[in-house]
Amino acid sequence: MNLPPAPSFRLDGKRALVAGASSGIGLACATALASHGAEVTLAARSTGKLAEIAGAFTDKGWSAKSLALDVADVAATEAAVDAHGPFDILINSAGLARHSPALETSEADFDAVNDLNFKGAYFLTRAVARGLIAAGKPGSLINITSQMGQVGGIDRAVYCGTKHAVEGFTKAMAIEWGPHSIRVNTIAPTFIRTPLAEQTLAIPERRAWIEDKIKLGRVGELSDITGAAVYLASDSASLVTGTSLLIDGGWTAD
Repeated sequence: MNLPPAPSFRLDGKRALVAGASSGIGLACATALASHGAEVTLAARSTGKLAEIAGAFTDKGWSAKSLALDVADVAATEAAVDAHGPFDILINSAGLARHSPALETSEADFDAVNDLNFKGAYFLTRAVARGLIAAGKPGSLINITSQMGQVGGIDRAVYCGTKHAVEGFTKAMAIEWGPHSIRVNTIAPTFIRTPLAEQTLAIPERRAWIEDKIKLGRVGELSDITGAAVYLASDSASLVTGTSLLIDGGWTAD
């Protein structure tokens, strides 16, 4: 009897670029990819922490390199991807939040968040795809967005706008690059327990609002994200493109 083949989540022989890899979701995703066999390039604006992380990866027998990369600098990002690619996998976890009531948003805050979360994400994704197409290779490109790319949030008009934008260009890019076997998806988490999120969770009324909205009744952990990253990066997700994998505990189910 021929049984259906079991899916493999191994990433051996694949090169991954993880932007925003120095902490939080980016670091967790980089760790997960490396533990499944990928050669990971850890990218962030500051390389000091990255060298320490790369050393920890090497100590575990994993393959890792570090790369100084400011995703908001489009020209430098394109040059870096061109010089160090092609990459089979992209995980872009570089992001910025400057929350305020919409009536109080400054132009400087708007530009800073937009330049990184939307413009930077767009051109980073394009740069990795361009390298894959030139090399005639398939790939999996993943942007970390947010449940706020599906709904609205208190004091988050700019942040929500940028995340909605990434969800939109993901679908368009998936259509354009599907013929090249390049998949483009997003992972959209709810509030995940990171040092950045703790600033919001420390406010009792905000924490109560968050826990009420999450139907499973708890804030997310980094381990809730990493399985999705490995899945979308692997060949087990070979028919998944143009979609958003919500990890929101049911927040958007209403």
